[in-house]
Amino acid sequence: MPKASLRDIRKRISSVRSTRQITKAMKMVAAAKLRRAQENILAHRPYAAKMLEVLRSLAARTSPDAHPLLKRREPQRIELVVLTSDRGLCGAFNMTLIQRAERFVEEEGARIQSLALSFIGRKGRDYFRRKKVPIRREYINLFGKVDYPLAARIGQELVQSYVEERVDAVYLLYSEFKSAIQQRVVLEKVLPLDSDFLKEGEKEKESPGAAVVDYIYEPSAAEILGKILPMYVEVQVYRALLESAASESGARMTAMENATKNAGEMIDKLTLVYNKARQAAITKELIEIVGGAEALK
Repeated sequence: MPKASLRDIRKRISSVRSTRQITKAMKMVAAAKLRRAQENILAHRPYAAKMLEVLRSLAARTSPDAHPLLKRREPQRIELVVLTSDRGLCGAFNMTLIQRAERFVEEEGARIQSLALSFIGRKGRDYFRRKKVPIRREYINLFGKVDYPLAARIGQELVQSYVEERVDAVYLLYSEFKSAIQQRVVLEKVLPLDSDFLKEGEKEKESPGAAVVDYIYEPSAAEILGKILPMYVEVQVYRALLESAASESGARMTAMENATKNAGEMIDKLTLVYNKARQAAITKELIEIVGGAEALK
């Protein structure tokens, strides 16, 4: 390859500097979004914890036949809801979730009658569409606009599918936020409510010295469960959306920080190459001048 000229090196340094400015700006935007997402998660946790406490208390005192969402069926038709991002430039965030979804499809697909995939986010949808995998539902172009009405709509659709026995189990696959540099992939069964979930409520009855009283329900326990169980599914979907949004912002912030650092290192290396090439050009010109002067003597 021919050696790059000084002009080419200058252009490349200028290009890398422009890229560094973009990645630095994207890092700052991701950091601002991450702060908002963390605030939303912290604000949501007390509500979710209290709802969980109430639901466990009710489930411990009622029969599993009190509501269709408590009934367990042989899981022959499963729906997996995968939460990815609409945009890239967030490191391995999307590919980690996609690989886990592929593994789930491979492990469960051979043992059950049917497995449907639903996607929240464009990246997962696009990947599996290229693989010719059937997609039941898709929610794209959200761009981090996570709100409860969206979660309620998704939750209601999942509840309706389970109650109408179109599916026997529903799983959520999302990235749980730990820190800006650490996210954990979570595969969570949303429907039916897991037996371990109900046992947590039953422990309240079995704990020694605890006086557990049954309640007189008004309206009936079935009506209360009919309201609170679908709401619990909506809250679980909302929590997954918040966790996914925070994880995406954290992953993008880390990726852009690394990209900015790498661009700075590349600028330093190119500057060193430029200085060496410039010095060599100056030295060559001096030698030619001296040689010409000597020839004229």
